[in-house]
Amino acid sequence: MKILVIHGPNINLLGKREPETYGVLTMDEINSKLKAIAAKNQIELSFFQSNIEGELVNQIQDSDSFDGIIINPAAYTHTSVAIRDALAAIKIPAVEVHISNIYKREEFRHKSLTAAVVRGQISGFGAQSYELALLSFTGHCDS
Repeated sequence: MKILVIHGPNINLLGKREPETYGVLTMDEINSKLKAIAAKNQIELSFFQSNIEGELVNQIQDSDSFDGIIINPAAYTHTSVAIRDALAAIKIPAVEVHISNIYKREEFRHKSLTAAVVRGQISGFGAQSYELALLSFTGHCDS
């Protein structure tokens, strides 16, 4: 199984950016934790991060060699019809993740444009949100 992990804007600043909201782990540390889980479950991971909406759309559109996507659209969650449409256009299951609980934050963060076109959304468990998303592809979270 091959899973693509897509990190949206400002995720590259984790560990430095608002640690009271996003924790102290860096993006690379989150990726390392995911690699350890993936190795135990015979999953191959690829990682991509961009602050640029079009690059994220291109990556989603070019994901046909993957069995699933874990995506943290970050701020684009609330604004990007383009990312939402790219996720809707592909036939690959995707799980949306957020480090913070977007529903306990500012009102404008309560609306996810992408949630309706992904398999599920995991929000508010810190860096473990990514880990839970990865486990969802192993059958541990089948509904």
